[in-house]
Amino acid sequence: MKNEFDFEPEDLEFEDFNDEIEDFDEFDEMEFGEVKMRTAILSKNNMVALLCVKTADEGGAICRVDPREINPAVQIYDDPDKALQSFSMSLQTSRQNGWQIVYEGLPLQG
Repeated sequence: MKNEFDFEPEDLEFEDFNDEIEDFDEFDEMEFGEVKMRTAILSKNNMVALLCVKTADEGGAICRVDPREINPAVQIYDDPDKALQSFSMSLQTSRQNGWQIVYEGLPLQG
């Protein structure tokens, strides 16, 4: 190896990965009903943050990507209405803290 980015293809062990994900195949067959998503992109002092909510009949989740944090934060809710309420409150708090909402709506694709 010349540097940390050089590798030999045989060093990659993908065959074990397939065995591990077989247990999760059943999730593709689950019915969640109507899934709704909203995304907000926020800006402040040359920083960009992302706030997303995804809800279904059985609950919801909010994901926050804050440039000041190492990892995204995810909160899971049993009630989809509580997830949407928390999303709205997070946007309101962000505005009060000086963040500008650049985009709020359906997830961007492309």
